Amino acid sequence: MVRSGDTVRKPWTPATPAVHAFLRHLRGKGVPGVPAVHGRDEQGRQVLEYVPGEQGLSAPPMTVAELRRLGTMVRALHDASADFVPPPGARWEVAIPPDGAELVCHQDLAPWNLIRDGETWTFIDWDAAAPGTRLWDLAYVAQTFPPLVAGGDPRADGPRLRAVVDGYGLDAAGRDALPELLVRRTRAMFDLLENGARSGTLPWARLWAEGHGVHWGGAADYLAGHLPEWRSALR
Repeated sequence: MVRSGDTVRKPWTPATPAVHAFLRHLRGKGVPGVPAVHGRDEQGRQVLEYVPGEQGLSAPPMTVAELRRLGTMVRALHDASADFVPPPGARWEVAIPPDGAELVCHQDLAPWNLIRDGETWTFIDWDAAAPGTRLWDLAYVAQTFPPLVAGGDPRADGPRLRAVVDGYGLDAAGRDALPELLVRRTRAMFDLLENGARSGTLPWARLWAEGHGVHWGGAADYLAGHLPEWRSALR
């Protein structure tokens, strides 16, 4: 990936036509937080809007109010996606099979893919967008942004989890299902990296070697060990 002026150039993949159609659909709905698509350049690369600002990982932890805003933002993305019809022959890059195919989701809504420029927030790196479910996508958001990781304190983390879910406006059935799904979604990241390390598949093998497997495994154990607290926080 390289920056060229006010654009970003990235490799064109078999999934790019479907992803670009999805991004155009979302922008056509007026949803904030979606970069513009500018097609393909003379070298065959995809051309996207360059988004200035600070990456979420570099910013201070979100406040409860910001986590609530984040949840509202994700809900708007999902609602706008609900009537998207993929182009004929659409292909997707699916690293982790989701728990269904309710609508097309970003699939990697995490701090490293959020750019904040004052009050303007934009999600980047949509290449892994693919059919999934609202809850599967939300579970990833609700784990990565508060964040819910090893060494955390459920008494402090519970209200932060709830802020994301309240901002999203999740119904009672979703709140009942989310705690277990948090564990499954987080464990799926660990499994992806572990399997990638065994097979030598990049970039997962590299991330495993860098210690990311320890992070995701610890986070999954933390979530699984405090299910009653998450259920209580979401009531």
